[in-house]
Amino acid sequence: MVRPDMNPSPDRPLIRLLPGRDKRVKAGHPWAFSNEIAMTAAAKALPPGSVVRLEGDDGVRHGAWHFNPHSLIAARRLDADPDASCDAGWFRARIGAALALRERLFDAPHYRLVHAEADGLPGLVIDRYGDVLALQANTAGMEAATPAILEALTALVAPRGVVARNDANVRLLEGLAEEVRLLAGDAAGATVEENGRRFPVDLLGGQKTGWFFDQREHRARVARLAKGATVLDAFCHTGGFGIGCAVAGATAVTLLDRSEHALATAKQAAAANGVADRVSTLRGDAMEVLEKLGAEGRRFGIVVSDPPAFAKARKDQPAALRAYGKLARMSAALVAPGGFLFIASCSHHVASGEFADAVIWGVQRARREARILHMGGAGPDHPLHPMLPESAYLKGMLLHLG
Repeated sequence: MVRPDMNPSPDRPLIRLLPGRDKRVKAGHPWAFSNEIAMTAAAKALPPGSVVRLEGDDGVRHGAWHFNPHSLIAARRLDADPDASCDAGWFRARIGAALALRERLFDAPHYRLVHAEADGLPGLVIDRYGDVLALQANTAGMEAATPAILEALTALVAPRGVVARNDANVRLLEGLAEEVRLLAGDAAGATVEENGRRFPVDLLGGQKTGWFFDQREHRARVARLAKGATVLDAFCHTGGFGIGCAVAGATAVTLLDRSEHALATAKQAAAANGVADRVSTLRGDAMEVLEKLGAEGRRFGIVVSDPPAFAKARKDQPAALRAYGKLARMSAALVAPGGFLFIASCSHHVASGEFADAVIWGVQRARREARILHMGGAGPDHPLHPMLPESAYLKGMLLHLG
């Protein structure tokens, strides 16, 4: 890909919004869609990821934006100043602000360092595992800016290694290939520390960016209930919920996942935390195994069901709600009387209220009395952009079942 000029210039391309199509941008929305922009021949010819000046047809200047003429989300806001440099120094300042916030929030350098639009860096996600970083550039603009981002990260935190986890499907919408590769240094032996536990992280071979930091506070909340309990952690990935419960005093923990690689990593984590004798693994399709366990009459003091997104697109929403209801029914049936169910959704196409309704329906279908103890979202290292309801993707419910 041709790297657009990242330097301030009076020749920075000017893109205009169509008449009457500037209300959302004026209200502070960080995106402009292709049907809101005057797609002239010159605009269509710009390289994906170019930094442009965006103006309304009334001449109002809306700042500097990343532009991709081939994407539905054609422009993403970078800076209120249309001539902002958007170079390594600019990225250093913007990432530095995100870093300062995380250092106020957390005692150890294990967190989501950059959370895209909410940190003023649209399309960019960076997770920090001590001295190793996982970087996900989900837009053509951030792909083009990756060298400047690496320069900024080197100046700010001097990482031992940086891995590109550019394998999210959203990159295809930007015309980008999916890839996972080492960008700099060495990522071997990466670990994450959370709530007093340590977990190995495979940044080159694991899922997403290696760890789901967004569930940190939910894992801590569930672990506080675990002393003396038996636990089933379904869709467990590398065992964050279950191993946290074992460390907190659970008598027996079963980790369920379809990924052999994830379960092998979970076993390493159990050994590293001194709880291997109380942790067992079960490989299989979680929905099928949950139904089988229910038919066998199995019961657990705590059941965690934290599946991948059931709704990848808006059209998937009805099927996803049915699936969440079914999952809640099967999960609730496995909870012993007086036990706890934690269930989550990371589908941003499913609203919080819709998810809660589906869960309640499923619990009632299991003929269980329930009290909702907590409903929440992602931790504070995943801040929400006030104009992007899509950023409130994670929903978690903790229920006490009679």
